Amino acid sequence: MKKKKLNLSGAFAIVLALLILVVFVPLNMIFSYSDKVFDMTPSGKYSLDPKTEQILNETSDKEIEVYFLNTLFNLKNEPDCLPIYHTFMELDKRDNITLTCFNPNENVELANSLNPSGIYEVKMNDIFIKCGDTISRISGNLFQTDANGAVEYAGENLIAGKIYQCATGSLPTVYFLKGCSNKTLDGNYSIYRDSLKTDNYDVQELDLEAEDKVPDNAAIICIAAPNRDLTDSECSKLSDYIDNGGKMQMLLSPSDTKGRFENIEFLLAKFEIGMDYNILKEKNTKWQLLDLNSKQVDNYFTVTYPAKSEDYSEDLTTELNTLIADGTYDSGVSNIRSFYELTSSGAMIEKASIIENLPTAMDSNEFTVISEPMGGDSITAAAAKEKSNQPLVMGYYSYNKQTGAKLIVIGCDEPIDDNLHIPSFGTRRLVQFSNTWLYSSDVDLGIENKFNSYDTMVFANGDEASAAIRLFFIIPAVFAIFGLCVWLKRRYA
Repeated sequence: MKKKKLNLSGAFAIVLALLILVVFVPLNMIFSYSDKVFDMTPSGKYSLDPKTEQILNETSDKEIEVYFLNTLFNLKNEPDCLPIYHTFMELDKRDNITLTCFNPNENVELANSLNPSGIYEVKMNDIFIKCGDTISRISGNLFQTDANGAVEYAGENLIAGKIYQCATGSLPTVYFLKGCSNKTLDGNYSIYRDSLKTDNYDVQELDLEAEDKVPDNAAIICIAAPNRDLTDSECSKLSDYIDNGGKMQMLLSPSDTKGRFENIEFLLAKFEIGMDYNILKEKNTKWQLLDLNSKQVDNYFTVTYPAKSEDYSEDLTTELNTLIADGTYDSGVSNIRSFYELTSSGAMIEKASIIENLPTAMDSNEFTVISEPMGGDSITAAAAKEKSNQPLVMGYYSYNKQTGAKLIVIGCDEPIDDNLHIPSFGTRRLVQFSNTWLYSSDVDLGIENKFNSYDTMVFANGDEASAAIRLFFIIPAVFAIFGLCVWLKRRYA
């Protein structure tokens, strides 16, 4: 008797298809309901990095609140936002982490509770991390673009860093040196102080004479508008701080005092920068600006922020110059002194100007800024007079690549003063941008960006590409058609 062949056509095929649907459709519904994810991406876009898991385990004894100012539904239904969605889902599984998602326009009271001092601009898609009395906003971009233009997810590193920062209660602190100036943090720099806080820095005054050393949590030490020199004790402590990679911000306004600020000069010299004892005045009315009384004055004038040089690694001005070109900011300074380089940039210390005076015209080598002596002694007075009608530098950055020490020095404190005038907004933004360069408030845990991975094929020529098309597309299509023809011929056999 001839053995009967198995026939998969007809009623049997229909029954088999229905059985497959009965099995797989409910399974898909179950997985969809449970939101179970199997992360098959090479970079782990939809799961937590082991470093994040470690941070979460180390802070598991802390009650942490995570606020996302939007709804999870919006995240889940936006493919590009799925990495953020799954990061939140993994955080929400932790017993000590409470995730709250809401629309700030609908729940204004809750939004305001995240901003009790009013220093933040609370808006949609903000992320706040809170632990005890410490609260921090995610200020960085959760997505970044690589050199090839591909979008990468950088949010996990930022979120994990803020959780660690808030759980340990250690926001980076900007210390304003106390005692060397008549100006105070609360009385003269309160607006700038609040802007620092929106960038997730703590801000305090520091009486260095009362301390054995610069505090360990010091992110940046700021010396603003000194009218006396530092004491030997203060200078020694700051010198040790710099030698160990410290970050300094000096806003050294002209001061009509007798004698030189030798200790301040000593600290500047560690960054190979020298200070002029002068005040600059622009005689070209084209560059003069209006003061707070709407009067055109010669000590208030337009400046330029030099573009990054190809010879240097650091870039502090490109973003600001873009904003100025767009009309967002003006570029002005007032009551300012100049500085100079003690040596040229070398392999160990890189330094470059960030504020300069303008020539009479873009194609001119003539300058009309007058340098008048102020403070210092007879030697500095003679040197100051020689600086007139020359290209001058009113701000520098300096970076010791060996120790990691950094300096921003600008010849006035007006850009951070509460009585800021509109044309100086550009210089204030430069100061604020420089803070991030000096010390970023974001904790970098070294969690790599996550990205999509694509397989590519490179062909030497058109013939090779055509052969690959035939191999991977045409030949399988021929076999498929041949198989279909055989099935049609034998389906009733």
